Amino acid sequence: MAFPTSARLKLKSSLFAFALFDAGETILGALLFSTLYPLYITRQIDVRTYSFFYGFAFLISFIIALQLGKLADTRGLRKPLFTLFSLSVSGMGLMLFLTYSYPVFNFLLYLLLALFHQQALVFYNSLLMSFSSKGFASGLGVAMGYVASALALLFLAPHLSLPAAFLWVSLLFLLLSLPSLFALQEPEERQKVELTKLLKNRQFLLLIASVLLLMELAHTLIAMMGVYLREVFGLKDMEIYRVIGISAFGGVLGGLLFGRLTDKVSASKLFPLGFFLWSFFLLSLFFSKKEFLLPLGFFAGISLSHLWTTSRVLLLEEFSMEGIAVLFSFYSLSERIASSLGLISWSFFLLLTGKDYRLSALLMLVFPVAGAVLYWTVKKRL
Repeated sequence: MAFPTSARLKLKSSLFAFALFDAGETILGALLFSTLYPLYITRQIDVRTYSFFYGFAFLISFIIALQLGKLADTRGLRKPLFTLFSLSVSGMGLMLFLTYSYPVFNFLLYLLLALFHQQALVFYNSLLMSFSSKGFASGLGVAMGYVASALALLFLAPHLSLPAAFLWVSLLFLLLSLPSLFALQEPEERQKVELTKLLKNRQFLLLIASVLLLMELAHTLIAMMGVYLREVFGLKDMEIYRVIGISAFGGVLGGLLFGRLTDKVSASKLFPLGFFLWSFFLLSLFFSKKEFLLPLGFFAGISLSHLWTTSRVLLLEEFSMEGIAVLFSFYSLSERIASSLGLISWSFFLLLTGKDYRLSALLMLVFPVAGAVLYWTVKKRL
């Protein structure tokens, strides 16, 4: 179907705005949530205190997101709430800069920022419903996220120092998110959501669980790959950065490739490929020699981008009638749970194998295998 010129320009601007927000959100995660703030606050308060309240903030965020998601789906308020929370993230970043000398108060503001950030992500993902080419929009966002995180870590991070870093990262996020506040459209669907009915939907819960199992593996890879490469292959820091950098290229290619394929064959048909991709990666990692680490890193990036690109479209394909924003409340919670459970499982396998890193990584095969079983159980019943 051919679109008029003005409609094509509007579609392109919306796609680009959607991808720019993904880039800004990825930079925020890579610089603020993963590095700058934890390093700052754990010098002021106990690590256990930080971990507990940070995790508790995500639980509160999920409860709030469910209620706000229900309201947004019923009244068509996804875009206004996305705008509100996106601007709030930048505002709270400014407050972190201004209250740097008051660590306890600063930490409370950071927890609010984390809560606002999660709400913004829920409603951002729900706006994916407004695109006819949902796969390409999702994949382009993933690709832009990889490009942005690589550029930020290579060229921006070395020049940042606290507290000014809080200000600059927040301003960068604001600049990259502003186009989406103007260009993205509210999905037309208004839906009456029954949370109790959704929570009793066994197919939905099994599908979320199958996605969660792959997410656990992905988050463990992101967190522990540097340590694995150092312990198993004796790589130096610059060699590790090279492997991780190659994986970013794989992520860009994978995002664009799987985005197009998702639109052509559907996410429900393409998502199961992830179970084979991750199984092949883990088997290759077990047998791999040092000379093959760069191609393996590239393949890891492709596997990651496949997961991020297809999983959110999958929810929309299978359960969009259940409430778009509410669906992504569960999706957001799955990511948070995955980042914890994956690392707990990895620690258990290391303990079980006497710190045999190769064998522990191989044992992570239980996640794609279990995920595949759950997924095909769901597909048989849908």
